[in-house]
Amino acid sequence: MHGLAPALDEAMAIAAAIDAHPASARVAICPPATLLQRMAERLAGSGVEVGGQDCRPEPNGAFTGCVSAEMLADAGARLVILGHSERRAYYSETSEDVAAKAAAAIRAGLEPIVCVGETADERAQGRTLDVVLGQVRASLPDALAGHPFALAYEPVWAIGTGVTPTTRQIEAVHAEIRAALQERWAQSGAAPILYGGSVKPENAGEILALAEVGGALVGGASLTAAQFLPIVRAA
Repeated sequence: MHGLAPALDEAMAIAAAIDAHPASARVAICPPATLLQRMAERLAGSGVEVGGQDCRPEPNGAFTGCVSAEMLADAGARLVILGHSERRAYYSETSEDVAAKAAAAIRAGLEPIVCVGETADERAQGRTLDVVLGQVRASLPDALAGHPFALAYEPVWAIGTGVTPTTRQIEAVHAEIRAALQERWAQSGAAPILYGGSVKPENAGEILALAEVGGALVGGASLTAAQFLPIVRAA
């Protein structure tokens, strides 16, 4: 829930810099729904894609205040973030809920970015892999087979805290996620696994160089060109 009209200028500055010096990474911004269409229009034809932050599973209906995957696509989105830890924590979304939303994204022609991650208590209890792999298996619907999607590992205890897991911890979880993907869908073994959680210019290069880290899901550091562009350049 960040971004008013002036955020469009930051997005345009990001796009202008990337168009002037094309990035080796794929770049997308997922603004709040109030900015989505305006941002998609301003960034059309640039090297920056636009996505949504969440969607309902249903294509339409009496769900006041909600946004469907079809609405996101109609507004110009190409991707959508699903199952973010805040959605799971604050709105009690289950992995089954996330799977239904991911199926809706495919139905609407959007590429889902499905988030998974453990809390500090779950890690302290030694349950990281049980929790994360359970979420991976339950949050990915059969409808994803043959379609592009991404997973994002975002340890809840690292989001917005400034605390980042060690490189060994990140690599270990990403390797297990890759194995789970390949076990279920051989053709989805190449789906990128993003890391999210206190990614910033100072640590982006080290994180993005790790095995099985196929990109970054960036939070607060994506709000300004000054913070976001160094992360893009590190990819």
